[in-house]
Amino acid sequence: MSLPNIEDLVEPSHDERARQGFVSMLRKHAIIDLRRALREDYESRVEPALERQGKRPTDWRGIEAAMQGEPSYRFYSSLRYNAQEMCYLSVQPAVERALPQLIDLAREAATRNEAGGSLRLDPKLEVPRYVSALDVHLAPGWVHQEHTADDVSQAAVVACGGKVFLGNHPFRKRPAVIGESIAAWVKERWPGFRPRRILDMGTTNGKNLLPYHEAFPGVELHGIDVGAPVLRFAHALAEHEGVPVHFSQQNAEHTDFPDGHFDLIVSSFFLHEIPVKATRNVLRECHRLLAPRGVMCHMELPDEASVGAYENFFWNWDTHNNNEPYYTSFRAEKPRQLCAEAGFDPVSCFAHLIPDFASQGAEKLREFVRGGWTPPPHGSGGWFVFGGVRDG
Repeated sequence: MSLPNIEDLVEPSHDERARQGFVSMLRKHAIIDLRRALREDYESRVEPALERQGKRPTDWRGIEAAMQGEPSYRFYSSLRYNAQEMCYLSVQPAVERALPQLIDLAREAATRNEAGGSLRLDPKLEVPRYVSALDVHLAPGWVHQEHTADDVSQAAVVACGGKVFLGNHPFRKRPAVIGESIAAWVKERWPGFRPRRILDMGTTNGKNLLPYHEAFPGVELHGIDVGAPVLRFAHALAEHEGVPVHFSQQNAEHTDFPDGHFDLIVSSFFLHEIPVKATRNVLRECHRLLAPRGVMCHMELPDEASVGAYENFFWNWDTHNNNEPYYTSFRAEKPRQLCAEAGFDPVSCFAHLIPDFASQGAEKLREFVRGGWTPPPHGSGGWFVFGGVRDG
């Protein structure tokens, strides 16, 4: 008998489901509708008034200073902040009710390993202070806190809260769109590339690893994270899907894998959550772990130089309001330069948008690789990626 889907064990009541639906729509209203209205208010009212005074902002910091006291910005920020918190609060009662069953299923998955994957935890691993000190994304306990033996509650809260978070996002309808998009782009960009092993850093629930199983048949998949709860949860999910993934609890700054062990190393929304110093360590570790001609590809936030002043003002909101203190400093870096400093040949380094495969499709992807089409902005039909190719 195959393992059930661990996420399906979390069953919200009628009222809880209604609350989650409301929160999801509230967040969509904040992140899409009010985002648009905020920009219109700035461009039609605030910016012209500043120009008349000879004080038109020239960068995102000037825009932020000008908008801080504006009612439109304060309303937008308050609504977005509270909607973010409610995404996770709205799922906690159902997670708490299901927790004994969730733990039992995760234990069973780790014992049976029917899909051929594995789970390797390290109770002695020290979770970095830059993780343990924060409730990232305003999620209480983030992905690492444990409240009982073999705990998976944090993983369930983040996974189920993430569904509320993305429930009405037009470009995040499928759970593994980023992994799917990177896998499709890598295959199109390097047609003869056949990775033997792939590593996903900061894997959390591991969903973005699963598309590589189909994209590269026979590939050996690995996912690492510092949080034991999310790794237990991820292993159960992969076993349910019948995809063999080897999960291990490790700090991406210094892993225990041998040199040249992987042909493709990926991550998604990981590096902006850690200090720039740690990011540099991670990129050096990627260089060490890649085999000759291996590819490193991180999906991340667009850097400051690649977007305009207002877009930078919008993106950097999370630094002050979403418990992501490294957001702005990470985006101020030059991605290609970071890769070159880690040991990659500057000629091989890249930093650009790729198409969201789910919404844009294979034909647009081929057109993009041929140089005949530019993907939409990050998060709106495109994804920003950067990385490099290991010397052969």
